[in-house]
Amino acid sequence: MTAFHADIADEFIKTGDLSDEKLRQLIETEECDDILIKAADKVRRRVYGDEVYLRGLIEFTSYCRNNCYYCGIRRDNRKAQRYRLSEEEILLCCKEGYSLGYRTFVLQGGEDMYYSDKMICRIVSSVKEKYPDCAVTLSIGERSEESYRAYFEAGADRYLLRHETADEKHYRMLHPEEMSLSSRKKCLFTLKSIGYQVGSGFMVGSPYQTTENLISDLRFLQELDPDMIGIGTYITHKDTPFSDKENGSLSLAVRLIAILRIMFPHALIPATTALGTIHPEGREMALKAGANVVMPNLSPVRVREKYSLYDNKICTGEESAQCRKCLEKRIESAGYRAVTHIGNVKRLP
Repeated sequence: MTAFHADIADEFIKTGDLSDEKLRQLIETEECDDILIKAADKVRRRVYGDEVYLRGLIEFTSYCRNNCYYCGIRRDNRKAQRYRLSEEEILLCCKEGYSLGYRTFVLQGGEDMYYSDKMICRIVSSVKEKYPDCAVTLSIGERSEESYRAYFEAGADRYLLRHETADEKHYRMLHPEEMSLSSRKKCLFTLKSIGYQVGSGFMVGSPYQTTENLISDLRFLQELDPDMIGIGTYITHKDTPFSDKENGSLSLAVRLIAILRIMFPHALIPATTALGTIHPEGREMALKAGANVVMPNLSPVRVREKYSLYDNKICTGEESAQCRKCLEKRIESAGYRAVTHIGNVKRLP
């Protein structure tokens, strides 16, 4: 490692921040990876110990009103296999998850307006009534402030809404005109003001992304100060306008997880399915770099392949919530301990 890069890494580890130019140097070099990963692991152990929180993920609809150019369940993908789980099926997933020990349920889907506010509230309140010791996380996209308040009053604890890119020009390259970055950001700040534990995040290596875009993402997260930050490598889907684009870099994603852990010591950071898809040990690498959440799949087996955001998504086997022992062994092999309790964010005093 050059003295120049060593000084930058040392300053970042000590202060948790850098100028834009020094951040660019840190993001663009592999020289500092080992020292960053070791420092990030030290931070996560100081705040969260060796615990990795398991969340039961329920992907309950593959319908979406949006037409994002990178996503396999985009509105105009006529080849997408669509499905919707009934309220009863969602509750059955929670019942199975609870019996397996999971104490957080993540209800995720496309922006599917078939699920009205009344339906979402009924589902959330039913889960909380049956399992009062559990947290409910929603990840259902952009809704109105009135809707967000209704879900919160029904018992929803957390809300995941990735901003995907914080740069307006880059956002326009990834999304159709009817969508807006300002709307996405407004939703995130609204969710915070209501009282949710809020998660955001971005893709690493999405088409046309620059280092400056990534720095914009980090600056936006500093402004938002979320409780959860989810990132993963961009992976192409054959039935989208970006079918000819290259996948993102695993090493860059792992480097950014380490950077995020040092910048946001309190954050809950998942080792995402995308990382496990792009490399057999991608999630273990993320855990060693500071990630501390894994979200195994509780969706019915018959629909898992249909929730196809990108090609070759892992949807059976060790990422399955039913294979908890397999997951625990993988997490232990990385040097950590899987836990299933509610796992709230730990804000530093």
